[in-house]
Amino acid sequence: MYLDAAKKKEIFEKYGKSNTDTGSPEAQIALFSYRISHLTEHLKVNKKDYTTERSLTMLVGKRRRLLKYLQDRDINRYRAIVKALGLRK
Repeated sequence: MYLDAAKKKEIFEKYGKSNTDTGSPEAQIALFSYRISHLTEHLKVNKKDYTTERSLTMLVGKRRRLLKYLQDRDINRYRAIVKALGLRK
């Protein structure tokens, strides 16, 4: 499986406050970004996999909503996560 417990722990450790911090917006955005990149690679090979395409669209929407939430709450944390993940501009 592409996303096992060790990989999740690594992502949460790097972007969250600790390795058990699964609820912070930064940790969730980082996890969604990892999943989005994996699904994007899958769709490059399997162009007619419409179920995965829909899942990808929903994940991008979730990430966008979390980024909007973080931008409204704390602009410095928003800028830090965007820069760390290389999402925008």
